[in-house]
Amino acid sequence: MSGTSLDGLDLVAVEFEHSGEKWHFRIVNAQTFPYSADWEKKLRTAHLLPAAELLRLHNNYGKLLADYINQFMINFYPDLIASHGHTVFHQPENEFTFQLGNGAVIAAETGIITVIDFRQPDVAIGGQGAPLVPAGDRMLFGEYDFCLNIGGFANISFERNGQRIAFDICPANIILNQFAAKHGLPFDKDGQLGRTGNLNLELLEKLNSLDFYKKEPPKSLGREWIESEFLPIIDDFSCPESDKIRTIYEHIAFQIANAAYNTGKMLITGGGAFNKFLIERVEKLSKAKVLIPDSKTINFKEALIFAFLGVLRIRNEINCLSSVTGAKRDHSTGVIFLP
Repeated sequence: MSGTSLDGLDLVAVEFEHSGEKWHFRIVNAQTFPYSADWEKKLRTAHLLPAAELLRLHNNYGKLLADYINQFMINFYPDLIASHGHTVFHQPENEFTFQLGNGAVIAAETGIITVIDFRQPDVAIGGQGAPLVPAGDRMLFGEYDFCLNIGGFANISFERNGQRIAFDICPANIILNQFAAKHGLPFDKDGQLGRTGNLNLELLEKLNSLDFYKKEPPKSLGREWIESEFLPIIDDFSCPESDKIRTIYEHIAFQIANAAYNTGKMLITGGGAFNKFLIERVEKLSKAKVLIPDSKTINFKEALIFAFLGVLRIRNEINCLSSVTGAKRDHSTGVIFLP
């Protein structure tokens, strides 16, 4: 799993067992491989490449993924690889999405069956192609009323009237990391930068008034929306940088609290779960009871669920819910490559 925050590649080895109607999992091994400065730049600017260079990067990134996978599986040999890839374009309104990392290369280099392109088949039948994790939330983490992931974007899933509802809430680490970078930091550890500024209510109101927040799910966010809708408000607003980041923290917490609408249990995973200031603000504004799991679950839940989606795809079982993505039907998504 590679997320929009570009903090590295998450690899997790998982054993799945199916008994009765319930799935069980056990994490065997998990590791994050940080990107080199060169690869981080390549991924950050991939959307600017001409077509031929993008296709070459698609293959080269597939080779990088395969190299990391081969390093990772020294002591075990998996039955299956499921790779999310790295999102370069996500424009379901224009009927396309693109995740970097050629599955044919991964399968050839590892000798293992590989499932990739989980998003494109959903877009092809009218879906948003995101979020995809909720099918795993329902089947593996069903004891929680809300499953919240705070990564590049914050997203949530929950049951309502017998249907799984899920959507992207708002930008999170993708924006916070940009502010941290201005201070020479990879991320805002514990929210220390966020604590230093003052809340600007006028800026907060402008951010909360964005049209995306008025839409009903299914809905999803991508880099394009950040650049066209979110950043212009931040860049054009006149106030100290410290006040801007403080206000963005409040905006994220407010939107999360608005999404988790009742007093149930809310599991929080993703890198944002380690951000003490952000979690404090979420706890302050939300009705739901915040639950932070162990560090492996925080860091690797998304990768774990994509592994699960790969298992369901190989079994040709439903792993994508129309109630979540808006597709014409529930379906089994993912493209299978044989070595």
